[in-house]
Amino acid sequence: MTISQRIDSAVWEQMTWEQPQRLLELHDGVPIEKPAMSKGHGDLIAELTITIGVQLDRSRFRLRANHARLGVSPHTIYVPDVAVIPADLARDDPRALDRYDDPLPLVIEIWSPSTGPYDLQTKLPGYRVRGDREIWFVHPQERTVTIWRWLPDGAYVESRLTGGIVALAALPGVEIDLVAL
Repeated sequence: MTISQRIDSAVWEQMTWEQPQRLLELHDGVPIEKPAMSKGHGDLIAELTITIGVQLDRSRFRLRANHARLGVSPHTIYVPDVAVIPADLARDDPRALDRYDDPLPLVIEIWSPSTGPYDLQTKLPGYRVRGDREIWFVHPQERTVTIWRWLPDGAYVESRLTGGIVALAALPGVEIDLVAL
C-alpha cells in the first residue's frame, strides 16, 4: 500500500513506532508498506538466517530478518529481508529504532512476485549507493543468486551463481550452500 503524501524521516519513524505491525519503508519521502509474502519466501528467509546465524561470531555481528531499517538518504529507508549488522552498531542504543545509515557487511533480498521488480530496480541499487559490502538477490524460481561485492574503489563486482558453496567475502568463515537453499 502506498500512502500519497511525502513525509520526512522523522514522521516516518513516528509512524513506524505507532504502527509496529506494518513494515513501512520510505522511498523518496513516500511511505510504502512492504507487502505480505508467501510461505516459500518466509521459509527462505528462515533458512538463510539459520544458516548464517550459526556461523556468525555473536561478539562481532547481529542478524536481522525483516527488521533492520537501512537509510539510503534522509528520505529513503528500506527494510531488507535479511541483514547482518556489526554488533557495536546493534548495541548502540537498545531503545532506538533498528535503523542503520552506515554500510553493512551483508544485505539480502529474496525475489517475490509482489516485490521482485521493486527490489531489482529500486532497493538493490539503493544498497549499492549505501556502500553495503555484499548484497545478495536470491531468485528461488530461477534457482539463482546474484551477488554484488564492494571493491575498495567503491565499485561493485557482480556475479550470478546457480549452485555450490559460497564463502561470504564480507563475513570470513561464513559459507552458504546454494543447493541446500
